[in-house]
Amino acid sequence: MKSPDNPKHPAQRLADAPRCTATAKSTGCRCNSPAVKGWKVCRMHGARGGAPSGPANGRWRHGNRTRAGDDMRRMMAQLVREARDTAKALGGI
Repeated sequence: MKSPDNPKHPAQRLADAPRCTATAKSTGCRCNSPAVKGWKVCRMHGARGGAPSGPANGRWRHGNRTRAGDDMRRMMAQLVREARDTAKALGGI
């Protein structure tokens, strides 16, 4: 099955593909699986890895500890500190 835009046979394209650069800890040998296009490693060693963020992740529960929520809590804590410092400077507390 040769496509008009790529005359090579699919098995030959796979054989010519760059290889994964990951090595095994136990043997020190390289993986040698085909690397994902644009990556130096194969799909089993981290190319395009990582879980989706937010509700798309299966372990997502409620969203209370999101980056936006953490940033909001930090900002509120900073405002409280500034209000306390201002009140102390004015002699209120």
